[in-house]
Amino acid sequence: MSTPSDREMRIAAQIVYPWRWMVSPVFYGIDNIPDKGPLLFVCNHSLGGFLDAPYMYVEVFQKKGIRLRPLGDHFHFDVPLWGSMLRRFGVVDGTRENCAELMRQGESILVFPGGAREVTKRRGEKYQLIWKDRLGFARLAIAHGCTIVPVAALGVEDAVDILYDGDDMMASPIVGSLLRRLHIRPDFLFPVVKGVGPTPFPRPERLYFRIGLPVDPKDFGTDPVDEAAVRDLRDIVRSDIIEGIHYLRERRAADPYRPVLRRLVSRVRRGRR
Repeated sequence: MSTPSDREMRIAAQIVYPWRWMVSPVFYGIDNIPDKGPLLFVCNHSLGGFLDAPYMYVEVFQKKGIRLRPLGDHFHFDVPLWGSMLRRFGVVDGTRENCAELMRQGESILVFPGGAREVTKRRGEKYQLIWKDRLGFARLAIAHGCTIVPVAALGVEDAVDILYDGDDMMASPIVGSLLRRLHIRPDFLFPVVKGVGPTPFPRPERLYFRIGLPVDPKDFGTDPVDEAAVRDLRDIVRSDIIEGIHYLRERRAADPYRPVLRRLVSRVRRGRR
């Protein structure tokens, strides 16, 4: 679980740059991030799952010098080449043991409690937090005294339209029957989407991120088996992220540079916004 080097962080920024240039992500609250770890960044996951974390990863390093260690679903690391690339850039298999070890080492972790289910949202679930009864991140934060940094993200789920979702697939007599025979988890059923024109390529929607005030787990005690305290911490973080999404909606509504053409024209005339 080695931390990515400066060279790897530069490569990550170069990989992200072309699309970052198009979507012009806006960050609010970067100064809320503590300078000392361990830190646990807790964020809502966006549809698709690959257009939110990279921008946080690069921005937090460039502005704060912090190398985030994103937690990934187990299946990523079973995919040849892909799993190796993720490890190279510091992504870690999201087991409790790995998360605890990162906290003991004073690392800064990025976790999406909604996991695969938020990545494969259905119609009508835009920007919803689908955490079910997951308490793991709060329990680990209390156990290790790890400060939580709530993060809200907005924009990705307006970049595509869902045409056919996981519920549609499971309800199909033919497709659903096949999926059940193959024992494919409904959480892993990516929806069929439409982005630019008839293609699935996402529209260049501007992205917005809001980093909330840090939450000290010590305010909730030091006993990770205290269910009431663990739930209270989880609910505080969840409420902060929901509030952050509402805040970002308001800021986006007032942003004259949300339309991509206006952003590009502005860059040509007055430099990058």
